[in-house]
Amino acid sequence: MESPNSKYAQKYVKSRSPSPVSPASSKGVGRQISPLKTLMRSNSAPRDDTQRERQSVDKTKATQKNVTKENTKPVDFKLHTQERAVRRALFDYTVATKIYIMERQKRQVEKLLKTIEDEEVKLLRKELIPRAQLMPYFDKPFLPQRSTRPLTVPKEPSFKLVK
Repeated sequence: MESPNSKYAQKYVKSRSPSPVSPASSKGVGRQISPLKTLMRSNSAPRDDTQRERQSVDKTKATQKNVTKENTKPVDFKLHTQERAVRRALFDYTVATKIYIMERQKRQVEKLLKTIEDEEVKLLRKELIPRAQLMPYFDKPFLPQRSTRPLTVPKEPSFKLVK
């Protein structure tokens, strides 16, 4: 009688045989198990559970490799650099507007100070224009009067040397 493992191997070989060369083997990439090796493995009785697990994993791998995937459409994606560039441009714009406003205010203050200074200069020039003094009245004679302050008392200097 045949063992259940050999039946599995025959099914596996039959399912694998009609397919042409697999894409993985044509590229030389990936690990392919030949049908003879699977027969040899299946004829010998599995010694422990790990070999059974390996066989079940091999089975799932084999079925997955045979399945051809449909062409996928690329998904549009947004790079983080593009978002950063937008945020940076907005930041640069706000900084530029702040600098422009500050310069404009500074120019207005300078203009105001200049007008104030010009007005002060005009006032000073008006004051500094030499004007003629009024003529004294000669109809009244000048009579000097005696001062009311007391006379100063002279003090003698002291020429003594201090030892």
